[in-house]
Amino acid sequence: MVDSRMQLSPAVAEQLKPRWSKTIANVCGALLLVALLGISYYPAEMNNWPMLFTDAGNMLIFMKDFLQPDFTDLGMFVQKMLETVYMAFWGSFLSVFFGIFLSLLSSNNVAPAWIVFSARRLMDSARAINELVFAILFVAAVGLGPMAGVMALFVHNLGVISKLFSEAVEAIDMRPVEGIRASGGGYLHEIIYGVIPQVLPLWSSLTLYRFETLVRSATVLGIVGAGGIGFTFYESFRAFQYDRASAIIIVMIITVSLIDMLSSKLRKILI
Repeated sequence: MVDSRMQLSPAVAEQLKPRWSKTIANVCGALLLVALLGISYYPAEMNNWPMLFTDAGNMLIFMKDFLQPDFTDLGMFVQKMLETVYMAFWGSFLSVFFGIFLSLLSSNNVAPAWIVFSARRLMDSARAINELVFAILFVAAVGLGPMAGVMALFVHNLGVISKLFSEAVEAIDMRPVEGIRASGGGYLHEIIYGVIPQVLPLWSSLTLYRFETLVRSATVLGIVGAGGIGFTFYESFRAFQYDRASAIIIVMIITVSLIDMLSSKLRKILI
């Protein structure tokens, strides 16, 4: 039995004190979440959840065809999937190439405030619009085909990658940069020798991650005519060729999984 005369240290006593402010904040957060879920319940039509079970017969017919994939045109599916990967590759390359400059211009610790503000608003504009919307715009501008998909992926990913890169730049240790500045180095020397070596491993990892994401995004751009396997899938689905659509989905899953595994190994090497 613990001796009642033993006194707790001030630090332990402080830790054991009930923290009512934190408890109240947690309760308020939970109540806010419940309120938001309640407000959005009918606008999101969550009240229609029984249809998942009442229409089970239709779902079974739909799944029956999906469980019998038709690989008759496998060669064409693979070719279209490679086209999708090429679109993602070029979209990634262009967004990273231009994103490096834009990220430096939007980092508070290496660029003036007025430039940072303008660059960040440009990033916000590119990031705010989905790739599918950009694809519709570029199809109207350059016509049907992969070029429209590449440009859609490039513009949207430029906003994302610039944001991620700039956050990495703002988290660097500024002492090497200040040392280069003190030794008489110019702004370009500060970037090349003080900033880039610190952020390059993380930039490389983020580039691989975004490439994976763009491959997944590129698979749906074909729906609006922007090239890739998405158009083939959409046409099969519209024609009620669910067995063919199932085969296309399997090709997508295998391709994305292989890319994910390869990029994961590369990230481990780079970080």
